[in-house]
Amino acid sequence: MAEIEGLGIDLYSLHKTLLTPAHISSLAFGHAGHLFAGSDDGSLRVYDLSSFKVLKAIRGLESEVSSIICVKRPGSELRDAWIACGRRICKFQMDSSKMIQMREDAVSTIEVGESDEDILNELAINTNKSHLAFSTDSGTVGVIDLLNNAVSTMKVKHESVCGSVKFIPERAREIVSGGYDTNLIHFDFTQGTELSRQKMDPFINVGGMALAPPFIMAMAMSPVGVLAAGTADGRLWIGFGGEKASADKKKKKTRIWEGLKREEALLIKVAEGPIVALTFTDPRTLIISTLMGLLTQYQLVYDETEGSVILKQIWKKESTGIEKVNTLLADDKRLVVGGFAANGKGVIEIWKQEAPHTSMDIPK
Repeated sequence: MAEIEGLGIDLYSLHKTLLTPAHISSLAFGHAGHLFAGSDDGSLRVYDLSSFKVLKAIRGLESEVSSIICVKRPGSELRDAWIACGRRICKFQMDSSKMIQMREDAVSTIEVGESDEDILNELAINTNKSHLAFSTDSGTVGVIDLLNNAVSTMKVKHESVCGSVKFIPERAREIVSGGYDTNLIHFDFTQGTELSRQKMDPFINVGGMALAPPFIMAMAMSPVGVLAAGTADGRLWIGFGGEKASADKKKKKTRIWEGLKREEALLIKVAEGPIVALTFTDPRTLIISTLMGLLTQYQLVYDETEGSVILKQIWKKESTGIEKVNTLLADDKRLVVGGFAANGKGVIEIWKQEAPHTSMDIPK
């Protein structure tokens, strides 16, 4: 059972719009004052979020920058960046004396994928920064041991594009991926084996005839193990089965994560277009974006006794400057959305939070 409630809180306002020559394809925060922005022309820019000036850049990567992972290195204010571009995952040290680096300046380059057409999609890094996970167009899910850059791939592949992959919090061996084959797959990455799977049912809660299959376009993992996934037909899937118990609730930790259990999940249509990006701002607060730039923030309320879910809509706004959204991220101060404008220019919108809030501020 699921219910959507609207609260109408005006939480974010558009603060700054940045334009780039090429489409924005990926975003990441360095530390709180730096924004890394990748483009589809194989370039990356690092912005100072106080002045909005470009501090550093990378050019000549030859393929779209599809994902960015920032990692702190002792002695450096600028984060190192693992960058997915084409079949390559490249590591750059952004505190280099060069204002603009090129592909040959990468301190590490790892090639994955089965062919030149098998490009990388999303990267993820685990809590202790020891392993990097990746997904590819061929449906492959893999993990890189950053101690020696050894690449391992899962024994089971998605039948189509795998666009998303996440490490599972406090699970040293487990990852989950989402694909255009409408499957969420949960792996033990040390063995390369499948542990569980959930397929999006094309006939559940569609709310009329679907214009697209329920391809999984994007995923987000909360810090307590709640998984959210957005589909091409405008549905939101939320799995509570693997949620870590809070201090006031006793819940025995299971041998493996149970986040894909159907009986503790929600699948509901919340948008008319594809949901292409999601991010958690706290353990049960989620922001989603449709392809056309409709931004919505929800508080997720799950009653274990009743087995019911309430999505409390906290905030909703439509971007007026982005024709199509590719990516978003958020911290405790701002929401950042990236894509491109009607004139073909890349666009980054920075939305400022009007007043800090926590889940305690949301009416029950």
